Amino acid sequence: MTLMLLDSASLWYRAYYGMPDTLLAPDGTPVNAIRGYLDMTSRLIGMYSPNRLVACIEGDWRPSWRVELFPDYKANRLEEDGEGEEEPDTLTPQIPILLDLLDEFGIPLVGVDDYEADDVMATFAVKENGPIRIVTGDRDLFQLVDDKRDVKVVYLARGVSQHDLVDISWVAKKYEIPGDRYALFAMFRGDPSDGLPGVRGIGEKGAALIANNFATVEQAIAGAHEGHSALTPALAKKIIAGTDYLAIAPTIVHCALDVALPTLDISMPAKPKDLSKIYELQERYGLGASIDRMITALNW
Repeated sequence: MTLMLLDSASLWYRAYYGMPDTLLAPDGTPVNAIRGYLDMTSRLIGMYSPNRLVACIEGDWRPSWRVELFPDYKANRLEEDGEGEEEPDTLTPQIPILLDLLDEFGIPLVGVDDYEADDVMATFAVKENGPIRIVTGDRDLFQLVDDKRDVKVVYLARGVSQHDLVDISWVAKKYEIPGDRYALFAMFRGDPSDGLPGVRGIGEKGAALIANNFATVEQAIAGAHEGHSALTPALAKKIIAGTDYLAIAPTIVHCALDVALPTLDISMPAKPKDLSKIYELQERYGLGASIDRMITALNW
């Protein structure tokens, strides 16, 4: 009874950079991201046998409420003109084709205005019954792992074949912190990929020490003021100096858990009476075995 949540942008970027750029449709349209996305999805369906499936996309990759709190949020990813996310020219035309294919396969596609895909996945993860498998290459989502509800992250940093199945113990071993405190750890450490600096002067080791001794930002700040024995004077001083950033960090770093999700059927898609549109897209874009693998994975 597993729900699989696909971090779609993470998958198509990984597919784009992982598949040869010589994969082209008969008309010359690049299709490496499309084929890689379909191949990864079909393999993961085969591995985890979900009975529910959602492809999650960005409603807004820089939500206004995060940018208002921290204007530099993901500013490092902006195009030179300051508008939109920088994206490879040969990836851009592939995304509408891929979204059309997901629609033809009957795979629910969910994005909500002014929320990131992370927020959509997080809300599904707390509203739906487990087991839940969140497919991503983004470590931000480690904050969602929950052994009691069987929520795990299928982490693709090393590819599908060598992916990690991230649970509480995996996080604890990897970062040497309590496994349920990844978000707290990330607030202090920062995340350059999102343009988040963390607390000035506190790196991974300092963040881990804090996460091992305090459960919340408020506890860490209080400990710094009170001269907690786990904190050196220098580390306490850095925490106090970062108080303004720490006031907004939880809202920026934590995934939203209350996104207004649409009401829709997320069960695995049933075989349609007519596959002609899928076969037409397969031929038009030279998608060959990638389409066949998806059909097989869906038991059609």
